[in-house]
Amino acid sequence: MKELLNRDSVCRMIQRWFPGRPDARTVRIHTDTTDFFRVDYDDVVVLGEKTYLIRHNAREGRFGLDDEEKFWVKRAFDLQDGSRKILKLVFHERFITRIGDIEFECFRSPKKEARILKLAHNHQNFMNGYGATDEKGNIVRVLDFIYGKPLSTMVEDIRLDHETYFNLQLPVIMENFIECIRAIRFIHEHEEKHGDIRRDHIIVDRESGHYRWIDYDFNYHQRENIYSYDLFGLGNILIFLVGKGDVLLPNLIQEKHPALYRIRTEDENIVFHNRVANLRKIYPYIPERLNRILLHFSKGANRFYETTNQLLEDLEEYRTVVGLN
Repeated sequence: MKELLNRDSVCRMIQRWFPGRPDARTVRIHTDTTDFFRVDYDDVVVLGEKTYLIRHNAREGRFGLDDEEKFWVKRAFDLQDGSRKILKLVFHERFITRIGDIEFECFRSPKKEARILKLAHNHQNFMNGYGATDEKGNIVRVLDFIYGKPLSTMVEDIRLDHETYFNLQLPVIMENFIECIRAIRFIHEHEEKHGDIRRDHIIVDRESGHYRWIDYDFNYHQRENIYSYDLFGLGNILIFLVGKGDVLLPNLIQEKHPALYRIRTEDENIVFHNRVANLRKIYPYIPERLNRILLHFSKGANRFYETTNQLLEDLEEYRTVVGLN
């Protein structure tokens, strides 16, 4: 009888928000999300007192992989209030990556992402949500849907030449990005790390205007400096923003760019060797003080940032010199 009442209640909730749907009594109800492939379109996931109607799988939007489905990440509706949600189910993944001579062992940690969601609850520069366990103890992250574009898409959509962009658009973008770095400092101060800092993991919230970090379920092992992987990620975003996109060596070669003969191995990005980090050699109007910050993330760097504070101090000094608010 209890199961019947639960099913009746779920069906009534579905009909409330989707009155035109076919017989809701045929819907599959999941209280165990271990096999995320079984959680499919029009299914319902119950987490404690909360009930969610599953819609589509999320898709990967990085580097042209727009059609690659993330089967463990579900777009959903909260059947209590009709709001849009993202449900991240448990998916274990592990791999090794290298930056220069430093090796990182990376892995997904739902528990760690749930901790940061709790730590950064209502923080304007982080996605909001909470971690909930299903009946088998899987930690499902229930995330508020953010209406907006990835930062990378916003920058790529700006139809200005680089110098105009640099002078008119970048100062505002930089102010917002500095706020994002401060947000990363906040979690570092609580001995947490993002773990997957990328330019498409910042969403520009079109309702509030804030830049907001998403997707921090990756963790990594690295003995020397537990925050170094995050810092390299911040550097890659900074180079992308200053360059109004990636400045790629193959493109410079194809264009027979006049600056090409000045590019040396040490000017390349330490993570992505086909990208230029020493952007002043391409755009000579970039101030030397800003370019020196970029060079911390080049193959020729003789020292790297060890903390977000160090990076922020240099950016704040640059802001003061150029008169940014």
